[in-house]
Amino acid sequence: MAEYRIDELARLADTTVRNVRVYQDRGLLAPPRREGRVGIYSEAHLARLRLIGQLLRRGYTFANIGEMFQVWERGGDLSDILGFESAIGDAWSDEIADYLTLGDLRELFGKGVNPRTVKRALDLGVIERDGLRFRVPSPRLLHAGVELVRMGMTVGSVLDIAENLRDKVGHVAEHMTRLVADHIIAEYAPGTVLRTEDPAEVAEVIRKVRPLAQQAVDAVLAQEMANQLTHVMGEHFADAMELLDRERDRVPAPPPAPGART
Repeated sequence: MAEYRIDELARLADTTVRNVRVYQDRGLLAPPRREGRVGIYSEAHLARLRLIGQLLRRGYTFANIGEMFQVWERGGDLSDILGFESAIGDAWSDEIADYLTLGDLRELFGKGVNPRTVKRALDLGVIERDGLRFRVPSPRLLHAGVELVRMGMTVGSVLDIAENLRDKVGHVAEHMTRLVADHIIAEYAPGTVLRTEDPAEVAEVIRKVRPLAQQAVDAVLAQEMANQLTHVMGEHFADAMELLDRERDRVPAPPPAPGART
């Protein structure tokens, strides 16, 4: 289970450290676990923070949100509630973020690292600023980019792939999540707030959905990559055959050998 200090928690929730403290003071966010003088936050805190932010953006007040949380928590088992919120906020990957300097990026990607490509990578979330260095949320994604550049692709083209993936897979994830959420809401909270006796069961449903979603995406991606690769290579070889035919038509026939019959 991931753990965060307050500055990292605020960044991941797209808010500020000051807001985190305000939410705690108003009772909307549970206090962190303490290790000496340092507060340690969990995925449950992250999920709650993101939910607070979404409700605030929709125009609800602190009082409205606090009332809803009170209804949600009233009579519920705290460990079940935290388990439910943790299931929502858990990272869907076992990756551990890495940290690189600008020099490291240049060593990995070469001359393709410049102010424009760095900004674009930041905008896409491939890297994140962390003081004088960069946080890499997904080292696997970065490694794939490094290998593609080594194979001859430009950094710009690799970022095009990342942007396209973020866009297309993002739409797929949204559609899948809404369908699953609609099922859960219809089953456990028809027309009202989730019943407090159900969070442990709902958390288990959410945790089961994760590997199923990843398996489905992997399977469809593998099928489509095979289909598209066959299509692209077929076009390539068809073009090559046409070029060979044109070159053959342009080359004059060799003169007959001396003494050969005509």
